[in-house]
Amino acid sequence: MHHATGADRARADEAKLVPLAQPTGSEVTDGRLSTFLRVDLPAPASSDRPAAVVRPWHRYLLSKSLAMVGRPPLVAVLWDGQEVAMSGQSPLAKIIIHNAATLRRIAVDPFFQFAESYANGQLDIVGDLVEAMVAVNRSLKASATGGLLYKLSSEWFRLPRFNSLSKSRDNVYHHYDIGNDFYQLWLDDQLAYTCAYFPAPEATLEEAQIAKFDHVCRKLQLRPGERVVEAGCGWGALALHMARHYDVTVRAYNVSREQIAYARQRATREGLADRVEFIEDDWRNIVGRHDVFVSVGMLEHVGKHNYRKLGEVIHRALEPHGRGLVHSIGRNKPAPVDRWIERRIFPGSYPPSLSEMMRIFEPRNFSILDVENLRLHYAQTLRHWLARFERGIDAVRRMFDEQFVRTWRLYLAGSVAAFETGDLQLFQVVFARPDLNDLARTRAHLYLDEPRAALPATPAGG
Repeated sequence: MHHATGADRARADEAKLVPLAQPTGSEVTDGRLSTFLRVDLPAPASSDRPAAVVRPWHRYLLSKSLAMVGRPPLVAVLWDGQEVAMSGQSPLAKIIIHNAATLRRIAVDPFFQFAESYANGQLDIVGDLVEAMVAVNRSLKASATGGLLYKLSSEWFRLPRFNSLSKSRDNVYHHYDIGNDFYQLWLDDQLAYTCAYFPAPEATLEEAQIAKFDHVCRKLQLRPGERVVEAGCGWGALALHMARHYDVTVRAYNVSREQIAYARQRATREGLADRVEFIEDDWRNIVGRHDVFVSVGMLEHVGKHNYRKLGEVIHRALEPHGRGLVHSIGRNKPAPVDRWIERRIFPGSYPPSLSEMMRIFEPRNFSILDVENLRLHYAQTLRHWLARFERGIDAVRRMFDEQFVRTWRLYLAGSVAAFETGDLQLFQVVFARPDLNDLARTRAHLYLDEPRAALPATPAGG
C-alpha cells in the first residue's frame, strides 16, 4: 500500500485549486485578477529533494522571514507539505516553497530572492497573485522592522549605477527592444506604455490612453502652429496625436531603435511624416528652440544625478514663452528602487519624489503650475495590461521561455500592488517660464468638452 508523504499531501492540496479561466474585462474592472501557475521543475539536488525532512531550523528560518514582512494573511507550504500560517486571518493565497535551498536564500536576502525564486519556479503562489502582493505590501508597511529591512537589503546588495549616455542606451535596449510583437500582445492598439487616464471606470484601455493624450495636451494648452519637443517618445503615439488633433509640429527623441523605426513607419503610413520628426538620439542631445517640452514616462530612466542636466536641456530648448509637462512614476519620499525590478526589468531606473523632481526646475527658476497624482489610474492601467498578458501567455511562452513568463507576470502584478498600496505614485507636473502670463487661470479647459476617449482610436496598423 502506498502511504501519502508530505509532498503527496502538498500536491493533492494544489490539485483542489482548479486553474481559473483567462481574465476578462469585468475581472479587471472589479479589481480582481486571479492567476495560478504550476510548472514542471527540474529534478532538485539530492540534498533538496522535496520529500526531505523539514528540520526545526527550517521552520525557524521561515518564521523569522515571515516576521520580517509583518506576517501577511498568507500560508507558507514547505516542501514536505507542512503549512505555516503567517497570521490569524483567513489566508488570501498559499506560497509553496519547493526546497530548503530556496528557503535559505530567502532568509538571507528576502525581497530579491522571493521574486527570483518565483521567476525560477522554485516557489509558487497559489491564489490571487495581485491580492497576495497587496497583502505583503500592506503588512510590510505595518511592520516595525520591515521597511528598515527593505531599505538596508536594497542598499547592502546594490552596486551604484550611473546613467551615462552609453549606459542609458543599454538600459533601454534591455527592456524596450525585446520585440514589438511582444508588446503588441498586451498594450493598447497604439502601443502606449505609460499610465492611461480613465474618465470613467468602465473605459476601455484604448479609450483611456487616448484620454491620457488629450489630458496632457490640454494641460499644455497646445495651440495650432506651435513647435513641441518630446523626450522619450516610445512608439510615437503621443507625438502623432498632438500633430493630428492639435495642429502642432513635433520633434520626438528616443534611443530605442525598434520604437523609432515603428514610429517612423506609422508617421509615413498616416501622412504625418512632415509634421512629426522621430529622432533616434538621447534627450541630452536635444537641439533647437521650441514652444513646448513634454516627457511622458522617461524621467524614471534619467537617473537623479542627471536631473540638473535635464533642467539645463529644457531651459536651452524652450522659447521665452515656453512651458512643459513631465509625467513620471514617483514616490512620496526618496527611497531606493526595488532591486529585483532594477536588475530584471528596468536597469538604471529610479522613481523620484516630488522634492527630487524639483532639482530639474528650481535651478532654472521654472514655475510649477500644476501637479496631479494619477496613482489609481496607473493601478487600473496595469490591471488591463496584466489581463491581456495572461490572455496572450501561450504566445509569450513561444517567444521566450517559462522564466520570462513568470518574471513579467510578477513584475506586472507587483506593480499593480505597488500603486494600489501607495508605494508608487504617478506625477504629472506642469511648469513654465516664471513670467509667462498668457495661460488659463482655471482648470476649466481640462474638462469643458467630452474627452476624446469617446472617439475610436486611430489605427496603428500592425
